[in-house]
Amino acid sequence: MMGSLILRTAARFLLPLLLLFSLFMLLRGHDEPGGGFIAGLIAAVAFALYLFAFDAARTRQLLGVDPRLLLGLGLLAATVSGLPSILLGEAFFTAIWWPIDVPGFGEVKLSTPLLFDIGVYLLVLGAIMTIVLALDEAEEE
Repeated sequence: MMGSLILRTAARFLLPLLLLFSLFMLLRGHDEPGGGFIAGLIAAVAFALYLFAFDAARTRQLLGVDPRLLLGLGLLAATVSGLPSILLGEAFFTAIWWPIDVPGFGEVKLSTPLLFDIGVYLLVLGAIMTIVLALDEAEEE
């Protein structure tokens, strides 16, 4: 069953804002509160709101990939983030930073903690969406 006109309109408006806010929380999480877990939850809430307004098929289409794939990619990224430290002779999950010059922005530091947070983000988004979509589809049957 589709949501009301107000809910559908609000979902279309709020989805991009919530996804942008989740990206902000993901990138902010290294120096201040935030990070991959809370950012993944915010993204999952955005898609869940869309699911409540529309249906599971449209939400899956909007998501673009199977949420189980996101879950697996997130787990892979989080695990792979520990490998550079081993290759450099450090303990597993020791933070490694790589300064990169980006024209127009100056120096940007890429890091293994960022890769780990991206992995957690994808894992949380994939897990929550797998559960929410399965519950919605079971209810429809």
